[in-house]
Amino acid sequence: MEIKKILTIAGSDSSGGAGIQADLKTISAYKYYGMSAITAITAQNTLGVQDSLPIDEGMLKAQLESICDDILPDAVKIGMIASPGQVEVIGEVIDRYLKDIPIVLDPVITSTSGFTLVPDDTVEKMREVLFDKVSLITPNLIEAGIIFGKEIENHDGMKEAGKFLFEKYGTAFLIKGGHLEESKNDLLCDENGIFLIEGKNIENKNTHGTGCTLSSAIACELSKGKNLFDAVRSAKKYLSGAIAFGFDIGKGRGPLYHMYNLSDKDEN
Repeated sequence: MEIKKILTIAGSDSSGGAGIQADLKTISAYKYYGMSAITAITAQNTLGVQDSLPIDEGMLKAQLESICDDILPDAVKIGMIASPGQVEVIGEVIDRYLKDIPIVLDPVITSTSGFTLVPDDTVEKMREVLFDKVSLITPNLIEAGIIFGKEIENHDGMKEAGKFLFEKYGTAFLIKGGHLEESKNDLLCDENGIFLIEGKNIENKNTHGTGCTLSSAIACELSKGKNLFDAVRSAKKYLSGAIAFGFDIGKGRGPLYHMYNLSDKDEN
């Protein structure tokens, strides 16, 4: 088996449910080799985010250059970016090292608990610098609404936003429907058209880190050479299993169990 090398660029979650920690667990569940460049240190748990400290832009650049000068990744996942300067650094590193490598951008803006992780000027800089450099952008409904400039409430709104954003940036968008009441379907919009990808409505409140997990899983799937539709569909299957396992820790919205597919009873 070829062991793919996957790089995650994201913030650290002290409770291990999201961010860098969720990314590395996902990559390990795929039996791949994970590498990380940390953009911020957060104090958070299943109850929410209590604080966040951005990493110095020079240190982020040093992390990325250290990795790419020695071990070039087969795919990249980008999560939380803490400042416009960090966006510039990541854009420069993509241009220098990562132009022909699949890159999944999960545009983390706010936490589920409502903590603002990324200021408006950083979101604007992401649009300007990164949106046309990556392979896929994976906003949830709230994030897609912020980027689109209009609240999204249903499948029709997802289709309208996906079509507009793909045409504007020339980059594929996966608008995640986890916040929908009627379903958990996602919408993929790329050069081949608009596709609704069905998702299971699983009875489990513990969904901390689902966005991080899905984007990392897609990066792993793309590293195999899969097309976007098949990569997303396979990654969603992995995510559904991690939710359905029913892991339950903490006093609030707990994390997934990323290693469910490596257990004796459900090995694949």
